Amino acid sequence: MKATRLIIVAVGGQGNLLASKVLGEAALLSGLPVRMSEIHGMAQRGGVVESAIVFGDAKSTIISDGEADVLVGFEPSETLRALNKCHQNTTVITNMAPLPPFTVAIGRGTYPDLEQLKTLIRSKTKQLIAFDAVEMAESAGSVMAVNIVLLGALIRTGILPITREKLEAAIRTKTKASFVDVNLKAFALGFGVSADVQ
Repeated sequence: MKATRLIIVAVGGQGNLLASKVLGEAALLSGLPVRMSEIHGMAQRGGVVESAIVFGDAKSTIISDGEADVLVGFEPSETLRALNKCHQNTTVITNMAPLPPFTVAIGRGTYPDLEQLKTLIRSKTKQLIAFDAVEMAESAGSVMAVNIVLLGALIRTGILPITREKLEAAIRTKTKASFVDVNLKAFALGFGVSADVQ
């Protein structure tokens, strides 16, 4: 299978590691070769976190600038920051609910304009799927399920040869029992996001 390269960017505490584990498990259940990098960045809440997952035939998990086929961003400014990893045929899926960094909170930085952010991403990639994943996670029962909402939108695109059923099975085995129902609802809501959401 031709390699598909995925970058996930988030802020610490948003569940990047769990999302990567669920995707990895779903790939294994699907019989897909999968390689995952370690999580890069600060593990503490609020730090920048990035992970790379390569599905299919590849010798390395390193995704250089211009190599990501898919970028999933849990926070809009982090999605923008990772745009250099994309190419003209990349699909970008991003949560549009901002989680401004500490520097913005203390007045030492400015947060990017969200409409300009979307325009820039559209100009440099093939497809942008941008929506408020926080709102969906809350309606599923927990704001902590933003990561699973975004996995739903990712699987819906069909870019990865992973079925809805395999991803749901991975949610059942990789998330805490007390969160399984919320995460399955969150996944269903994300899966329901139309690919033409802009």
